[in-house]
Amino acid sequence: MATLSVKPGQRFTVPDWHNNSHLISADAERQRSASHQVRQEAQALRNETNNQTKWDEHDNCTRLAERISSVNRWKETLDKCLADIDAEIDALAKVKEAAERALQAKNLPLDVSIECLTLRESRRAIDVVRDPVEEELHKEVKVIDKAKRELQQRVNKAFEQLCLLEEARQQLSCDHQRKVEALEIDRVCLSLNVNSPNISFKVNPTRLPDGSTALDEWEQNSQCNKEHAEAEMKASTELREATVLAIAQTNNELEAQRVATEFALRKRIRDLERAYDELKWQEQNTLEEIAEMEEEIRRLEEDLRRKTQDVKVAHTRLETRAYRPNMELCRDQVQYGLTDEVHQLEGTIRALHQKLAEARDALDALYRQLHRIRTDTGHKANSLVLDNKCMDSRRKLMVPAEKFVPEVNTLNRTANRTLSPLRNGQLE
Repeated sequence: MATLSVKPGQRFTVPDWHNNSHLISADAERQRSASHQVRQEAQALRNETNNQTKWDEHDNCTRLAERISSVNRWKETLDKCLADIDAEIDALAKVKEAAERALQAKNLPLDVSIECLTLRESRRAIDVVRDPVEEELHKEVKVIDKAKRELQQRVNKAFEQLCLLEEARQQLSCDHQRKVEALEIDRVCLSLNVNSPNISFKVNPTRLPDGSTALDEWEQNSQCNKEHAEAEMKASTELREATVLAIAQTNNELEAQRVATEFALRKRIRDLERAYDELKWQEQNTLEEIAEMEEEIRRLEEDLRRKTQDVKVAHTRLETRAYRPNMELCRDQVQYGLTDEVHQLEGTIRALHQKLAEARDALDALYRQLHRIRTDTGHKANSLVLDNKCMDSRRKLMVPAEKFVPEVNTLNRTANRTLSPLRNGQLE
């Protein structure tokens, strides 16, 4: 008879078999729970750190923008102060030259007076008398000498004041140049992002650089330079006024004021015309930049759509490969590469979204700036009309009223400038 073969080895009972299955299921449940907890904590940590990183960068960008605005305000203040001090130096130099010419002009009257006195010394006998003519000649010499001494003092003081103005201007110019360099550095810092090619790790970047100053000291330095320049300009103005009074007669004071006023008015008209042309140039460039920015936003949106499709492809590849059978389900280089690709694409999409938001903000800012430019252009055109009317009115001070005829149509001179059309819908 045939015998039934029995497989050698340990035999387990049915309860052992059931207990082993339950144990495996319990361990699987516990491991999945632990894995789920880790995933939740990791997601929370990623969200928290991403938000913190974005807010930190946003806060620092805001601080950089505010700092740029602050430095730029001081730069504009120094620009105006430099322009004022240049105008004051030019004005004081002209007054000094006028005083020198007036001093030189006193030589001829003095020579004539001395010559007359010398000739009168040739009188003889009883004619050698101290008569009213001699007294007037001596008085004339004294008056001329007094005028020359006073004018010489004015010339010396004007020279000293010019030196002080040049010194104050040098301080302003150095401060202005430093602010221009600081603005350039801060604008470069503000433009940096994770995609910038020139970013890298630095050695001890949080150190305090040598020569660092406090914010109060920085502002106080510029304020002191400005106040010093203003004080020197004020002293120069007072000196110019005193010098003009020493040079001119009472009947010339009004003429001097008229010349000074028309000089300032002509300068103002030239400045307004230059500012108007500059605004038109800025308007044209802003319109071009708006068009380029809109095109760039379109490209960013298109790139985002393409990157989304790339993410879908990578996700699909990963998910499809997850169904490889048995030992084929290995973590090969393809798995690592696809995972890195997903992470890289997700980071790229985040960067693109951020840059798209920045581009849209920049576009909004460009439209606001365009509105501001066009508003200011209208103001400049109105000011040009008014100032040219003032110039035409002041011509009556030099010519009789019945001969006064305006030379140009001052309204058309500015009103006929063609303004670029405004896209009201987008601007609103």
